[in-house]
Amino acid sequence: MYGGYYYYFDWTYILIIFAFLLSLIVQTSMQSTFRRYSRVASLCGLSGAEAARRILDSEGLYQVRVQPIRGSLTDHYDPRSKTVNLSETVYGSRSLSALGVAAHECGHAIQDAQEYVPLRVRSALVPAANFGSQFSWILFFIGLLFSSQILCQIGILLFCLALLFQLVTLPVEFNASHRALVKLGDMGLMNRSEVKNTRKVLRAAAMTYVAAVCTSLLYLLRMIILSGGGRRRD
Repeated sequence: MYGGYYYYFDWTYILIIFAFLLSLIVQTSMQSTFRRYSRVASLCGLSGAEAARRILDSEGLYQVRVQPIRGSLTDHYDPRSKTVNLSETVYGSRSLSALGVAAHECGHAIQDAQEYVPLRVRSALVPAANFGSQFSWILFFIGLLFSSQILCQIGILLFCLALLFQLVTLPVEFNASHRALVKLGDMGLMNRSEVKNTRKVLRAAAMTYVAAVCTSLLYLLRMIILSGGGRRRD
């Protein structure tokens, strides 16, 4: 018994289970799609790194470097160092998956160069989102432990900062994929059929961000339920 309350069966664990299953299904689908088209060689014969270099040069982004990094699906664009970082499964691969992922990261570099507003907003939210993700649950559970609605509400507000970051990430990722597919087609790096299949890869990857938002919404719902009556008075 804590703070005049006692615990009973917490049905909100169902929300956690649902969130876990959703993330697992989407992640598995993404990995399966990536592996499938990793076995399909691009007709242009370029590697992920070579395609990235061509796309960047076509936009005049000669200062943006393309470099390999360890891991699988660890690809990202770093706006601070102006580098497109491609994983081991993308950098030297000549598959549709590799070219699609490489072009996607170049899409972020182009966004950065053109000062794409959602990307700027997301970058500005990084400190607040990091703080919120680190301390939201700590404050929330302390609030539950000591029956403090104020601490629970502060925890929820901090969690919303992290959720806001995830929401802003959605247009950034979808836009980068759109830019990638347009570039691959317009530059002749892929034919129409290849672009169609590459779209499947990028769509599957984008769905992981959608799943992350849905998962966070389910966790937020659980926090609200618990803070508003998830425990009963003795």
